[in-house]
Amino acid sequence: MSGSRQSAAANPWRAPALLAVLVVLFVLEGSLSNALFSGSWNSALGILNMGLLSAIMALGVNITWGYGGLFNAGVVGFLALGGLAPVLISTAPVPGAWDAGGVRVVLALVVGLLTLVLATIVARRVPRAWKFWAAFAVVGVGFVIYRFLFDPAVIAIEANNPAKAGNIGGLGWPVLLSWPVGGLLAAAAAWGVGKVALGLRSDYLAIATLGIGEIIVAVMRNEGWLARGVLNMSGIPRPVPYELELQADPAFQARVAGWGMDLATASGIWVKLSYAALFIVIVLALIALSELAQRSPWGRMMRAIRDNEVAAEAMGKNVTRRHLQVFVIGAAVIGLAGAMMVTLDGLLNPAGYNPLRYTFLVWVMVIVGGSGNNWGAVLGAVLIWYLWIKAEIWGPAMMAVITAPMEAGALKSHLMGSAPHMRFIAMGLVLLLVLRFAPRGLVPEK
Repeated sequence: MSGSRQSAAANPWRAPALLAVLVVLFVLEGSLSNALFSGSWNSALGILNMGLLSAIMALGVNITWGYGGLFNAGVVGFLALGGLAPVLISTAPVPGAWDAGGVRVVLALVVGLLTLVLATIVARRVPRAWKFWAAFAVVGVGFVIYRFLFDPAVIAIEANNPAKAGNIGGLGWPVLLSWPVGGLLAAAAAWGVGKVALGLRSDYLAIATLGIGEIIVAVMRNEGWLARGVLNMSGIPRPVPYELELQADPAFQARVAGWGMDLATASGIWVKLSYAALFIVIVLALIALSELAQRSPWGRMMRAIRDNEVAAEAMGKNVTRRHLQVFVIGAAVIGLAGAMMVTLDGLLNPAGYNPLRYTFLVWVMVIVGGSGNNWGAVLGAVLIWYLWIKAEIWGPAMMAVITAPMEAGALKSHLMGSAPHMRFIAMGLVLLLVLRFAPRGLVPEK
């Protein structure tokens, strides 16, 4: 009993203690230059910014899993959908793209949507004996019309200035507007997935979301008319200036002259600090909203459903509907992170959406930080991302120490060549240690 009381009393200090550890790590990264730390504030701030984006992804997963108990194995797909928003919203329109086939693409997509709606209505109203064949006939006819409109339009768009464009282009709207649009795109996809998959058992739901996530990424890679596919989209507008723009600005040059710092370093730090300020505001706003939701009657209901679906359903709660709500909200937060990440680099690279990084690692962040605790998910995300980046550097350094007594040969060469991949072993080891000694995470749910 006394041990449990001490653990409960120590809980309020876990988050501040973990935050202090993170502050120390980032200060060391920016100020010390040795085999372990880069001594570059550009590097430290770059890790911090991606850590904050990872924290938003972790918050989205924590809403889905920590609030609703739903295992979403398709995080990478919703992240990729969010990343599509800055391309469609903020990039400049491509001359000639809409004239080539834009209208027909929109018409084809409308036909596809109406086909699904009509097939659903027919399946509900036709007698049971004819239900399947009636719905099949509607889908078949709709698919033929859809491909008749869609295929020629896509060919025409991709043939429009393929060296520089070959895609539909964007609307040229402010880039910050693309962030919530990214969340809406992911939420719309999650609603469609949830309507189909949330009636399945938990293990089937995980398999379904895993497959759907891969399908979304595969579509983005292969549909060049949408965002150039594997050719990538670069030069996407950013909410802060590009470094070269700052370096060419006389006012910034005059400001840097008094800092005793070269122009390239100063512009990099300025841009990263601007991003960090934006990202911190978004993270704090999401934490505040999540905490309010968690402490509301809705949040208490979701925890009751998570802990015992049968009892909650017996009390009159619509479990499937509530699961759909929390699934859509979590996916929207992940999509928001996807849009923010693309505007951080100004680059959309569909081939870079790796499930290991954008699904497995995000789940490690939530589990290590503390499932069900928003602060735990955020702090765990920043810590795991820091270790993920530094393990690639610390691995060779540690392996050099281990293999120093060994004679030169195939074994030593193999060990040194494999050292950069120690980050995978490090993440597995961290996860095992946390599950063994702090199964509810470093900052567990109250």
